[in-house]
Amino acid sequence: MESIKNYVEDFIRLTGISGNAVPIVRHISLVLIAILLAWAAGALCKKLIIPIVRHVTKKTKSNWDEIIFNDKVLITASRIMPAIVIAWLLPLVFFQYPTVHTILEKLTALYIVVMSVRLFIALINSLNQLKLSSSPAVRQYIRTFCGVLKVILILNTAIVMVAILFNKNPMSIFAGLGATSAIMMLVFKDTIEGLVAGIRLTSNDMVRKGDWITVPSTLADGVVEDISLTTVKVRNFDNTTVTVTPLTLVSGSFQNWRSMQNGEGRRVKRLLYIDFRSVKLADEALKTSLLTNKLLSEEQMKGQEVNVSLFRKFVEQYLKNRPEVNEKLTLVVRQVEATQAGLPIEFVFFIKNSPDIHYEHTLADIIEHLYAYTHAFGLTIYQQYPEQ
Repeated sequence: MESIKNYVEDFIRLTGISGNAVPIVRHISLVLIAILLAWAAGALCKKLIIPIVRHVTKKTKSNWDEIIFNDKVLITASRIMPAIVIAWLLPLVFFQYPTVHTILEKLTALYIVVMSVRLFIALINSLNQLKLSSSPAVRQYIRTFCGVLKVILILNTAIVMVAILFNKNPMSIFAGLGATSAIMMLVFKDTIEGLVAGIRLTSNDMVRKGDWITVPSTLADGVVEDISLTTVKVRNFDNTTVTVTPLTLVSGSFQNWRSMQNGEGRRVKRLLYIDFRSVKLADEALKTSLLTNKLLSEEQMKGQEVNVSLFRKFVEQYLKNRPEVNEKLTLVVRQVEATQAGLPIEFVFFIKNSPDIHYEHTLADIIEHLYAYTHAFGLTIYQQYPEQ
């Protein structure tokens, strides 16, 4: 260090400067040289190294290197180089000013730590963009793991920065945290529970992005748009957005419609209440009318003497003949326990899952037809009027 100082001073004296001005000019010169070298290091990375890395990654057949070494990662890495050059030159520039040297050394170290963390976070975000698996559950698990990794990285960075500021060994601070872990657990209880719940939610494949979920304890009833360690964002069908914590889903109960959407049909379970006063024996006029209108055949009407029984037979046949109904799945038309609101006839069937079939429109059309056909069997739907 002393030899470099003497060399610079000798060079300054050759320019004709002498006396007390030599140390001042030397110090200013070294500061300018340090700034120039730091700028040159940054420019070299941006103008030479980054284009070379981009060129190499584009030449490869795989695209994982382009995703990991994207522009954000490379630019963040290039911003660390000037600080490294400054840190290397600080002892040379400020060897006569220990206080200034100590302050700038700490500030430079903090900058390097912060930019290094930003670089690692950018790399972790790049990993999330890699298609490491075709399974949505595995991809979500990787995303959750990366989220936990970022939280741990930020916490460790905070400890390292405190150690730099107070000239402490980071390991001694880590050791001291063991004594205060109980207090930390109480302070960050909700955050820790949320992180654990988020990991359980994704590792057990309880919910995925794109699933339709219903959470009874909240206003959430829609499609999952985003899942993180601390929040699950749901867009309702009225286009509102509800944010639910993973802890709410794990500790409580919610309904996931994924299996229904991926299955062969969506179940319908409806009740039609028949007025008791319209239930009667089927006479010949009713049977003739049903034959004429081709609602039932003679074979189907054998042994059926009550108009409600004939109606149940017709509904079964009608649902089986509907192309939108999946007859391979459960199809039941039955009478359930009578109530004060009439005789309930229950329909249980499945509407096919198909892009060409609109569930709500199809269901409405089927139920409306069943309501209309009740009159053909001499039945009336129960309605609670004052005169009843």
